[in-house]
Amino acid sequence: MSGITSSAATLPYPSAPGRAAQHPVISLSAVHKIYGEGEAEVRALDGVGLSIARGEFVAIIGASGSGKSTMMNIIGCLDAPTSGEYRLDGIATGELDEHQLAQIRNRKIGFVFQNFNLIPRTRAVDNVAMPLAYRGVSRRERHERAMAALDAVGLSERASHLPSQLSGGQQQRVAIARALVTEPVLLLADEPTGALDTHASHEVLDLFDSLHATGRSIVMITHELDVAARAERTVRMQDGLIIADSRTGGVA
Repeated sequence: MSGITSSAATLPYPSAPGRAAQHPVISLSAVHKIYGEGEAEVRALDGVGLSIARGEFVAIIGASGSGKSTMMNIIGCLDAPTSGEYRLDGIATGELDEHQLAQIRNRKIGFVFQNFNLIPRTRAVDNVAMPLAYRGVSRRERHERAMAALDAVGLSERASHLPSQLSGGQQQRVAIARALVTEPVLLLADEPTGALDTHASHEVLDLFDSLHATGRSIVMITHELDVAARAERTVRMQDGLIIADSRTGGVA
């Protein structure tokens, strides 16, 4: 199957056994994000440093206002730090213009959102192929790669279904296939189980486990402890700071 490969993330953090030494997929150094001025100033991130290695499955966890959403936006190149440096797969993102940032988002990051963000009146296979259309990939290749991505998440038989004909868990798996189809170096998931029931949540997390086992780099933003426990490493945030960073081992 072409179109589905794997990669991941790094840090000045102990590497997992057997993981090759490579430059980090994510490297943040002294990153600040400040909103407002004077008495209205809010330090959403206050000098954060973080490195995530290729092949890691990392959960970033924290309560509302902890800074985890700001961290996600910076990691996803959706926002820029006020100061400090962010490198994605070795690329200094602060040196890029808006067009270049859009390109790096399309080529380097596969996004998975809480509410799926599928196009309602579009078949699953065409939803998955959408990011490739922005690259100018031919219709035939888009279809082949989208089908390969759907097969990777166990939904090739639902390729012609509309989102309304799929369960919530199936919609999220289609969204994951869409995130994978561009062969990104990073899968970035924002509360991926937030709109799902318990059974569907376990199915999606099992899929993340399988993708991680193939070498995928995954960063998952969540406020749920049981969801974070599925990752191999947990980064806990509070008041714009990383207050804990531990390797949990994930689910066997």
